Amino acid sequence: MQYIHTDNAPAAIGPYSQAIKVGDMVFTSGQIALTPNGEFLEGGVEAQARQVLKNLSEVLKEAGSSMDKVIKTTIFLADMDDFAVINEIYAEAFGDHKPARSTVAVKTLPKKALIEIEAVALT
Repeated sequence: MQYIHTDNAPAAIGPYSQAIKVGDMVFTSGQIALTPNGEFLEGGVEAQARQVLKNLSEVLKEAGSSMDKVIKTTIFLADMDDFAVINEIYAEAFGDHKPARSTVAVKTLPKKALIEIEAVALT
């Protein structure tokens, strides 16, 4: 088991790792719209989603993986009315690659984020 950390994504804001690599699999923690220096991006759901996906990509890269090796994501949304917008941004980030995915509405997220995404990927 290997703990993954990159300075190109925000540090964990609690007692957890950005990701854990086990064999040829990577399990990321949920990413919210924090910049690598830890500042919360106050923009709307579109800006937050892009930051979240950028963070996720950087964590995967540090683990020797990439977005095209993601096999499963879970998206947590503060408002399910944002589902269509998130789908567009998500499709841009993953291109032709279409990992399995769950999307759930939640009451609140850390720092009152509008979106959080976690992933499982291969290396």
